[in-house]
Amino acid sequence: MENKKKKRDLDIYSQSITTTYRKQLFSKFLAAINDYKLVNENDVICVCISGGKDSMLMAKLWMLYNQYVDKNLKIKYLVMNPGYNEINLQTIKNNLKTLNIPAVIEETNIFEIANSQEKSPCYLCAKMRRGALYRIAKEMGCNKISLGHHYDDVIETTLMNMLNAGSFQTMLPKVHSDNYENMSLIRPMYYIREQDIINWKNKNNLRFIQCACRFTENCAVCDNGGGGSKRYETKILIKKLAKEMNEHVEANIFNAANNVILDKIIGYKDETGYHSFLENFDKFKSKK
Repeated sequence: MENKKKKRDLDIYSQSITTTYRKQLFSKFLAAINDYKLVNENDVICVCISGGKDSMLMAKLWMLYNQYVDKNLKIKYLVMNPGYNEINLQTIKNNLKTLNIPAVIEETNIFEIANSQEKSPCYLCAKMRRGALYRIAKEMGCNKISLGHHYDDVIETTLMNMLNAGSFQTMLPKVHSDNYENMSLIRPMYYIREQDIINWKNKNNLRFIQCACRFTENCAVCDNGGGGSKRYETKILIKKLAKEMNEHVEANIFNAANNVILDKIIGYKDETGYHSFLENFDKFKSKK
């Protein structure tokens, strides 16, 4: 009886997460938290909301987690404003109100600084946003920062590194901060597919912003990003491969990071440096 009352108390956006999209969204959110041990006792989690569909949904998922799974977990919701124009900032505020997300908005001038640079403004912007996020989260008393990266982000990152950086590395579900002691990033949407996020958004007639810096301001309301970026190109490539070559391509890319066979690769790097397969080659004689 109590559970039925709780469901009646939920807004329509939360209801759709726990009913229509429970399997695609909430169950996968819980699975990632459990599988990768993303939540520990005494955690204070800063949920970082950029204003896009992914982070807004993530905030709703955390609210449900706080209500149904762990009422004692301390969760704080943050929108770090890097310098959005008025239209995009108002869109974020409207969505926070619509979705009943109790977020605070912290102002910064990151866009202004990054956009004044001739070289690598996107790299500088990302670096400054990450640094400001750590600083603000620490000031809020948090020890973990929750980001809205999803399954498709993971496989795109893996393939992008292979094709453009010549390395095999993926996007981890949790990462320790190098500069802030006892602070880490977590990605609880690790198992959630982007299309399911879009389906939830469309079902509820929601509209969200994307990056909205000077390079993308004309795309105030988007879903999948603009053409021309390496990530967008990789996204299209993966879809094409899945359609024309192998329907399991996406899962295979994701699972590859869990099935690395060290004695079948030429070399790898760890904290001690680079290691070649030649280091141990003579230790193992052929059994033929």
